[in-house]
Amino acid sequence: MQHLPSSFSISLLFLLFLSTTTTSSAHNITQILAKHREFSTFNRYLTLTHLASEINRRQTITVCAVDNAAMDDLLDKHLSIYTLKNVLSLHVFADYFSSKKLHKITNGTTLTATLFQATGEAPGTTGYINITNTKGKKVGFTTEDNNGHFSASFVKSVQEIPYNISVIQISNIIQSSEAEAPVSAPAEIDIIDLMTNKGCKEFAKLLENSKITKTFTDIMENGLTVFCPIDKVVNSFLPKYKNLTKNGQTSLLLYHGIPDYHSLGMLRSKNGFINTMATTKGKNNKYDFSVKNDGDNVKLDTNIVTAKITGTLLDEEPLAVYKIDKVLQPSELFKAQSIINNSEDTAPEPSSGDNDNDGDVPADNNGAMIMSANGWLMTFILSIGLVFV
Repeated sequence: MQHLPSSFSISLLFLLFLSTTTTSSAHNITQILAKHREFSTFNRYLTLTHLASEINRRQTITVCAVDNAAMDDLLDKHLSIYTLKNVLSLHVFADYFSSKKLHKITNGTTLTATLFQATGEAPGTTGYINITNTKGKKVGFTTEDNNGHFSASFVKSVQEIPYNISVIQISNIIQSSEAEAPVSAPAEIDIIDLMTNKGCKEFAKLLENSKITKTFTDIMENGLTVFCPIDKVVNSFLPKYKNLTKNGQTSLLLYHGIPDYHSLGMLRSKNGFINTMATTKGKNNKYDFSVKNDGDNVKLDTNIVTAKITGTLLDEEPLAVYKIDKVLQPSELFKAQSIINNSEDTAPEPSSGDNDNDGDVPADNNGAMIMSANGWLMTFILSIGLVFV
């Protein structure tokens, strides 16, 4: 057997190691902040406003986190979720500032752009933040035109990944009348039109024919998540659907809705049971299902079938509508037929090139692209083996 030169083996080992460290350098702001309970409210609103996914998408970023007490002061103003997004956007800098860099700013002061400036919502340059080293070696933060009044100061570094992301704690919310200005809510959404135009026409018909559409729209303002089976699976399921009583049909449709808003990132972190709109009091009428994070996929397990989220029709607080590849069958309605249903519903899943995916909004990947432990272990074993070839 021909032996490889030791220098070649070492070089290959180095390249394999470099590939693993490069892959793991991507960041996930939700996971970073989840380690610190004092930032739980700030972390939640980064997700609700979809800023978390924007932060994760960018390669060079600084996040100025505030503790729960500071967030309570902000929430006491009862700002809309759209205005809160602008305020929190002001706390995300489009540049990397470590603790060391903050204390060694050239000439003691600098301006940096924020995600608020990047949205185009900020009038003029009001989306820029002035960072200044003040007396006593403190670092202050203020909007550009705040006449030198620093509403927040540096507290500590939370986590730094040079020169990718720096998460720091500041003392208070950075004050800005422009960021706190009222923001108009998006135009009212017709959920039936949305489903019809995005590959879930047959499910939309069932909702309309059952006359329960109003039940969905009435709670939409306070938060709603809907799972829409694609047309081909609804059509194949219709014989079972027609065998249900009228009340059973209503419960089945309500089972596809959650009376709360859940972004894809929130569903990924759920990993547990969740109640649906069909839930009623009584131990035999739970009408819940479990949400499971399976790598890049989110799966919904009813104990009868397991459906996968295959696309996003809409994900804008307070409404999220997702496309799924199976009709969700609650055990309360299909328990007696569970063996039959499991055999029928384990048919091959729709291919990624299915026409039902046309027009989807890409599913939000609110997470870092981290190499799995098994993949890393296999790479490590292979690398060690090469060294001794």
